[in-house]
Amino acid sequence: MQTQLDRELKAVMDGLISSGGMFELTTYRKYGQDLPMIAAAPPSIPAYLAHFCAEHADKEFIIDGDQRLTYGAIYAAAREVAGGLVEGYGVQKGDRIGIAARNSASWVVAYMAVLMAGGCAVLLNGWWQGEEMVHGIDMVDCRFLIADAPRAARLEGHTHGAQILPLVHDVPPVEGLKALLAKGGGSTTPLPELGPDDLATVLYTSGSTGLSKGAYSDHRGVVQGTFNYLAQSVMSLGVMVARGETPSERQPSTLVNVPLFHVTGEVPVFLQSFALGRKLVLMAKWDVIKAMELIEREQISYFVGVPLMSFEIATHPDRDKYDLSSCVTFAAGGAPRPVEHVDRLRKAMPHAFPIIGYGLTETNGVGAGNFNENYLNKPNSTGLPSRPLVDMAILDDDGKPMAANAVGEVSIRSVANFLGYWNNPEATAAAIMPDGYFRTGDLGYLDEDGYLFIVDRKKDIIIRGGENIACIEVEAAIYAHPCVGEASVFGLPDELYGEVPAGVYLAKEGCAVSPDELKAFLAQHIAPFKVPVKLWEVHEPLPRLGTEKVDRKSLREKYRAEWAETAK
Repeated sequence: MQTQLDRELKAVMDGLISSGGMFELTTYRKYGQDLPMIAAAPPSIPAYLAHFCAEHADKEFIIDGDQRLTYGAIYAAAREVAGGLVEGYGVQKGDRIGIAARNSASWVVAYMAVLMAGGCAVLLNGWWQGEEMVHGIDMVDCRFLIADAPRAARLEGHTHGAQILPLVHDVPPVEGLKALLAKGGGSTTPLPELGPDDLATVLYTSGSTGLSKGAYSDHRGVVQGTFNYLAQSVMSLGVMVARGETPSERQPSTLVNVPLFHVTGEVPVFLQSFALGRKLVLMAKWDVIKAMELIEREQISYFVGVPLMSFEIATHPDRDKYDLSSCVTFAAGGAPRPVEHVDRLRKAMPHAFPIIGYGLTETNGVGAGNFNENYLNKPNSTGLPSRPLVDMAILDDDGKPMAANAVGEVSIRSVANFLGYWNNPEATAAAIMPDGYFRTGDLGYLDEDGYLFIVDRKKDIIIRGGENIACIEVEAAIYAHPCVGEASVFGLPDELYGEVPAGVYLAKEGCAVSPDELKAFLAQHIAPFKVPVKLWEVHEPLPRLGTEKVDRKSLREKYRAEWAETAK
């Protein structure tokens, strides 16, 4: 049964997308379908950045340690660096330019400058090790790689096709990116005109087949995805006004604990902030005390992180020492939030509401959202499909839609969806149906009210705090050890991260490797978040299915039970 909030949200959104409304819709023909599209959205990311940076020029935008930079200052720095890329380095439209660095003001300016120069921003995972970075760089033929010192160091001794341009943190962005200006060019260098069909971004996603795939999008997809989030924010504000509540006159502000190279950090947090005039307070590393200090000092209104970050704040014994009253929303994404935490968050901080979102790299983060009292009523749901762009369906194996409450594969169709996986037509064809639905690999159902419930995963993927880990990729890394004969990797439940990787292995006859030795070996080859937290060594062959594949499901069930016993 629809709630009062459901009806209020619908009424506001109906007005926003109506003729003459702020988010009036038009259509874009693709996949033989007329996909809804927001008419007022700019044609490209640079056009979007220019418009809103001018509108909010004097507002604070990026707080990075001791640096406090306005929208105007950030845009001016990006404009100068973009000129350096075009004139000094000859960047052409569509050139893939990688960025490998932690969150910082320099990262922000590098991202903006790459796109303003006409390049395609390739967002490399900042936790990758050298071999993984080489795979990401060479897969899409990155011409340049803008990298901070730790990431550049991981590439030493590895061969790849990109020219490295150094990025430095904790200094003014133009100084941190001075290598990009070293060959000439600057704020007066003409920049290319870009349209909605031009290549914009490549983000990486792990699939059940192992190595990361590069999901690429055009400017239309990224901008429309950003505007879909913006429409949701304006819708929520409209409900507040309709209820007679007075919106805060303070500048909206977000404490950023998610990496900007992830779609959650890039689209709903970073890019949406330009339109909202929102201040972003960057945290280089999670620390709950520091987070509460910043919420109080910076008057943070919106917190976003993996689910246990907000829970850690809510349950911290020193929470009452800090004034957290400005923060009225605690958002979670990237991993499920345990149901029991939803009510505890609300009771611990009654001035605020927890919310959750569901989206994927391939959908530019757009999918579903569950807000405020609706989330309290259905805490195990990720909410309603996000209007106005999302068309969500539950499909069977033949691609046919299923009835309410029937479990099938969650599938999303919208103009914000990615174009495909770079140089991987087989994976693209398997993921995107001829009618445009993207098959997410998640199993779920829509209830009679249209709320989405995720119940399982169709693919062998572990989601650790928002990071996708392909079981087969970790297994391949384990098999690379000369003493390993058999191995299987699976996920274990974890209160902090939702899931963590674990595995079981059988050593070859006459050869020995301890779990700690194997972990040390893996740490040299795969990102730390992929290294199993627990490895069990066995002395009998692993169980197999009739297909002779290792029976991962039975191993997962056995060792999850053992894990649960040891945790008691």
